[in-house]
Amino acid sequence: MLKIKNINTFYGKVHALKNISIHLKQGEIVTLIGANGAGKTTILNSISAVTPPATGQIHFDDQDIAGLGPDRIVKLGICQVPEGRQVFKPLSVEDNLELGAYLRYRGREGRSAIRKDLDDMYALFPRLHERRKQAAGTLSGGEQQMLAMGRALMARPRLLLLDEPSMGLAPLVVQEIFRVIEQLRSERGTTVLLVEQNAKAALKMADRGYVLETGKVVLEGVASELLENKEVQRAYLGKDKKEIWER
Repeated sequence: MLKIKNINTFYGKVHALKNISIHLKQGEIVTLIGANGAGKTTILNSISAVTPPATGQIHFDDQDIAGLGPDRIVKLGICQVPEGRQVFKPLSVEDNLELGAYLRYRGREGRSAIRKDLDDMYALFPRLHERRKQAAGTLSGGEQQMLAMGRALMARPRLLLLDEPSMGLAPLVVQEIFRVIEQLRSERGTTVLLVEQNAKAALKMADRGYVLETGKVVLEGVASELLENKEVQRAYLGKDKKEIWER
């Protein structure tokens, strides 16, 4: 479904991604593991054209999408849930959700189809229905994360890019978020590329994973095997985890 080959992405003169190559198959959950600054978010931003790569190839369904604008990327079926939620705080929950379907309003779909998807989001996240007229900025962190995910899903993505969905959330809320991610794959066939600070939880849920260090892929494999890898355990799953993440 998605093939990235030898992309190089820069922030000014900073070489953030160095010949990165990864792939995702239809219906997979793939996670990116690495310390802060390893390049995980930059991979998502390169795919979604927020920070386009300078060189390399990105193919989605055998179509070269490198060089397309973010709106074209969304229209093709790729949508990103950014780190920190980034909801439109003065707007209501429902207005935020409807903004996720902006490109569909511009197409031929009727409002009834978008209304149905709103109902689906409320079924997926019942708390959003309870707060649908409430300003997004007054929601809890967990509710804002649900809203950010719901807003992205309103675009009907086939590939969902999730950036740190559990950051700053209570354990019970994290469990709910992870349950929804698995439900999206099992019930909708949504493919997910996941960046997640909780490496152990991400690897338990994912099919495969890539380990990044300073903008390079240093290890890849089946998620269950990465969980058993001694180096991954030492760096990301064991008692040295705090030191690594704060590096």
